[in-house]
Amino acid sequence: QLVESGGGEVQPGDSLTLSCAASGPPLTSYAMGWFRQPPGKEREFVATITWSSVGTYYADSVKGRFTISRDSAKNTIALQMNDLKPEDTAVYYCAAAGSTTKFRRAEYDYLGQGTQVTVSS
Repeated sequence: QLVESGGGEVQPGDSLTLSCAASGPPLTSYAMGWFRQPPGKEREFVATITWSSVGTYYADSVKGRFTISRDSAKNTIALQMNDLKPEDTAVYYCAAAGSTTKFRRAEYDYLGQGTQVTVSS
């Protein structure tokens, strides 16, 4: 089970950190990451990190502003979001997949319930 936290309402330019905690069997062999679903739109890939934390991948829209990290010992991942923009408004979901390639294909094995992020002035 994946549980997200840290969402909220912020102003443009602000920062926010999302966290995702995995309960049950450790997901140490899975790629993990985040995708989001803006209001009225389809879900879109945001970022993913390999099981070893060596590789990270980002959507072009968030590259340079968002940073994904992983603590395998604690079975958690985080998404540091800086310089937030109104177009970042979405429900953010944590997920796990067999590889980062599968993650980017939305072939998830585990999925959280989501946390709302609203960026508005």
